[in-house]
Amino acid sequence: MSIPKSVLLLLGACLAASLSPAAVKHAKAPKTLRLYIFDCGTIHTTTVDAYSLKKEEVGSTEMAIPCILVAHPKGNLMWDNGDIPDRAFPSGGGPATAGVVTQAKPLLPQLAAVGYTPADIKFLAMSHYHGDHVANANAFAGSIWLVRKVERDRMFSSEPIPRSDPANYSALKNSQTVIIDQDEYDVFGDRTVVIKSAPGHTPGHQVLFLKLAKTGPVVLSGDLYHYPEERTLNRLPVAEFNKDQTAASRAALEVFLKQTGAQLWIQHDFLGNAKLKKAPEYYE
Repeated sequence: MSIPKSVLLLLGACLAASLSPAAVKHAKAPKTLRLYIFDCGTIHTTTVDAYSLKKEEVGSTEMAIPCILVAHPKGNLMWDNGDIPDRAFPSGGGPATAGVVTQAKPLLPQLAAVGYTPADIKFLAMSHYHGDHVANANAFAGSIWLVRKVERDRMFSSEPIPRSDPANYSALKNSQTVIIDQDEYDVFGDRTVVIKSAPGHTPGHQVLFLKLAKTGPVVLSGDLYHYPEERTLNRLPVAEFNKDQTAASRAALEVFLKQTGAQLWIQHDFLGNAKLKKAPEYYE
């Protein structure tokens, strides 16, 4: 049974009101960089063949889906925003399911719980355009979108993207946009938040480097790796956009990790993600 459009509009208005700036106790700008990790669900899968791995070689076949908020004294950056859009959650609350993905809570209420609304997000950047990273992109259409031209062009081409609904990011077409045309983009001009090119998984895939005062330097992997065993066993996924580019991006990142002493946090690593602090806790 379809839900009348008037009801959907009313539900949307209620959600917007509950997350409006007036309804949220806004967080103050931090004195130093902070990293918040939100739980945006789990991909339930029992096979890892697509990653050139065997089930017995991995600690877990499941994948985490984190959504990331980087809070900086000069503004905030949203990095990746989930697989299930908030509008797909039951109006009365409760978890949502999309295919093999389950998620307990929508993203925007999680943001609000730590004092942020989409209006507080100065920059939006995504590791790449696949559906499990862009589901709530439209919520941040008022932010400045940081993206590589090849990635943006692909997102708005007529060629379908597997497991991705262009309706989830359609509003970005009219967003204020910065086209990144260099290997590294220093978001706030102080080298604490740097977007690095890492093509291969998609044409404009990128990773995020953070220089945290207490935690130390960290790189968020996007989908350069999905499982830690891809790294330790030197395995490449089967269906990369360009496997040679992925291999080159991985090699370049390994050099960068040694140069900076940064930890690599593989975003989809289910067991690794389970050990990380989740919002409202944060890393600094």
